[in-house]
Amino acid sequence: MENFTAAPEPNATLGVWVDMDTRYKVISSVLFLVICVLGVVGNVMVVLVVLTTKHMRTPTNCYLVSLAVADLMVLTAAGLPSVAESVFGGRWVFGRYGCLCITYFQYLGINASSCSITAFTVERYIAICHPIKAQFLCTLSRAKKIILSVWVFTSLYCVMWFYLSDLQELVYDNITVVTCGYKVPRRFYMPVYFFDFGVFFVVPLLLSAVLYGLIARILFTNPLPSSVKDKCKNGHGGASSKNTRHSNSTATSRRQVTKMLAVVVILFAALWMPYRTLVVVNSFLDEAYLDRWFLLFCRCCVYLNSAANPLIYNAMSQKFRAAFRKICRCGRPGGGAAKTAGPYSVALTYSVAKDTSVVESTTDHFTTELEELSATDQLLPPPPDPQGTYRHPDPQGTYRHPDTCVYGKGA
Repeated sequence: MENFTAAPEPNATLGVWVDMDTRYKVISSVLFLVICVLGVVGNVMVVLVVLTTKHMRTPTNCYLVSLAVADLMVLTAAGLPSVAESVFGGRWVFGRYGCLCITYFQYLGINASSCSITAFTVERYIAICHPIKAQFLCTLSRAKKIILSVWVFTSLYCVMWFYLSDLQELVYDNITVVTCGYKVPRRFYMPVYFFDFGVFFVVPLLLSAVLYGLIARILFTNPLPSSVKDKCKNGHGGASSKNTRHSNSTATSRRQVTKMLAVVVILFAALWMPYRTLVVVNSFLDEAYLDRWFLLFCRCCVYLNSAANPLIYNAMSQKFRAAFRKICRCGRPGGGAAKTAGPYSVALTYSVAKDTSVVESTTDHFTTELEELSATDQLLPPPPDPQGTYRHPDPQGTYRHPDTCVYGKGA
């Protein structure tokens, strides 16, 4: 994260050093530590679920792994050092090389996170708005190449922070404080801040707003074809009814995906806005606004953005929850199917967090939402009939009601 400590001007008078009060140290340390620990655990689980669950290895989920790794980098390189900073009253305790490396990884995680969001935003737009092109563009191999390009670009771009950051000795009237800051005065690194603000915040946010708006227009203005509706009304066979149900399920799934994507975009914009705005405003002020409590609020928002993504995936993706339970072995033996079940709902897969518009197997085969929904259903218990009796599978694996001619009356 950006450090507001710039190189002091020559002959600057810093006055008397005032240490942080105990209340601030305790509150900030606890907040940073709790957020970082929960965020690290959650993002590690995202990576493990995708890498160890075969049907979760999709192009969209590859971008999620990239985002999770970037969030882990933000939490460990920015969040955890903030705990030490609070405990030691703003003094830097990690040495010169710690200052250089931690600053580098902070910016690398922030920029890679933004680029990952941009990458899967474009991927979702192609998958939903251009499904024919998606069969060739939204593949697992292409997703891996894009992710590699993102990390190579951001890694090279952030190398400059090895030359811009260094230890500083701030000489006060009563004490000398060592901090991790910047070598050059503020006027020299202002262009870098504004470039970061535009390229890694404004552009991804505007692009996401436009593309998700186009996605929403496609999803919410595409009604079920009239021919299918007519066949359903006229009762033309069970196949038509099944197709109608599948079409309705797909439409519902896509609409839900759009809502989940909107949550991620809004969260990204809302939680990064205070800190980004503060950096921009301070760039124009002669004396930077450095109220400790407001800085604490801004930093907590940034760390919450990295920690909250796994919670969104778990809360809004039934498929992710099922895979998470499976990897944690929290279910019952034999597949983890519970004997009691609530109301049955279609499993949804989130896209920036995992939707099912484009899913690809390990052989780069393009599948539809309905096929992916069927794969998800295998993780879930069968729904009961209206009398509360669970259906039994036939030899082909299709669930149906018990037949009294086979099982006997009263069985």
